[in-house]
Amino acid sequence: MADGDLAHLFLIQNMEEIEELVNDNVNGPRQRFHRRDDAFEVLSDQEFIKIFRLNKELTRHLINIVAPHMRQQTRISALSVTTKVLIALRFYGGGSYQVDVGSNINFAVSQPSVSRCIQELTEALNNEDIFNQIVQFPRTFEELAEIRLGFYRQYHIPGIIGAIDCTHVAIIAPPLNDENYPEYVYINRKRYHSLNVQLICDHNMRILNVNSRFPGSSHDSYIWQMSNVRNVIENIYRTNHRGYYLIGDQGYPLRPWLLTPLEQPEPNTPEFRFNTAFKRARSTIERCNGLLKSRFRCLLKHRVLHYSPTTAAKIVNACTILHNLCIEYGIPEVELEEDEVDYGMFDVPYNEVYVPGVRVNPDLAEARMLRNRIINNHSA
Repeated sequence: MADGDLAHLFLIQNMEEIEELVNDNVNGPRQRFHRRDDAFEVLSDQEFIKIFRLNKELTRHLINIVAPHMRQQTRISALSVTTKVLIALRFYGGGSYQVDVGSNINFAVSQPSVSRCIQELTEALNNEDIFNQIVQFPRTFEELAEIRLGFYRQYHIPGIIGAIDCTHVAIIAPPLNDENYPEYVYINRKRYHSLNVQLICDHNMRILNVNSRFPGSSHDSYIWQMSNVRNVIENIYRTNHRGYYLIGDQGYPLRPWLLTPLEQPEPNTPEFRFNTAFKRARSTIERCNGLLKSRFRCLLKHRVLHYSPTTAAKIVNACTILHNLCIEYGIPEVELEEDEVDYGMFDVPYNEVYVPGVRVNPDLAEARMLRNRIINNHSA
């Protein structure tokens, strides 16, 4: 069954609220859109953000960005780029299935048209010219230094240039006979089908890197091992540019370019105080994950993306772009929505056991010394 074909089988329960926002006129009787694009005129700024997750200014900016990469209106009955963007935004933000998007916001479009709108905007946002401008790991030492300073000012730990973690995005079961990724590899340890999405963010929760192509059974450390960012940051270290590292949980290998917390330090010790500060800094990525999913609720576990893994990954990418734009434009943070806490689904310590007589990995030894220096300076 093709992507989106199951959409009409499902309904959500919050559409009455949406319809009230769209149709109610506070100074008079209920009204409906007279034109497909006049959500900008009918809705207040607060209502607009609640439905589309972006404000009007940012939405207009987004339309200008994606318009060259989307099909233009060619006849009276065709949808304008503005309408297509609004319909897709409603889907990303509401997590509702496609028939609800089309019928309840009164754009008067069919379910297949809604599906095409989502596909068009998703493909446009995944265009390299757009994606690489908005979601990008720092490319200069000046950019790295800015992030490092930002983390230091907030958490007083030197050297941090990003926080890393993975989060699971639920999808429907893919085909059983896929040559590269058969259905069973998408079943995670919580026993549902998902993508395991790696995110790296800065001190402002701006996403610097997203890797959404791995199935739910993939371990966080494996995804990191296959990451292009790992190659970049390791190369920075090996070319004698020290003092730049990511922070992650104990599911990652301790390295000079990726620090992890100590395991169960004694209370009232320098190690314990370091761990407390470290976990506060690392919580940046947990809050980033939570904000991303609460703002774009199609990514929530109970919504479930009814798409192939490839298309679902592109939707994740699209939402990370919109997340960064929301931060850039200062869109107010939404109330975090309850979702299954999956940040630590694979939070099992990455153990590299010391064996007497066996040479310790030199990178691990260097990372331990670096962490000890930070602990000593932090407690001084």
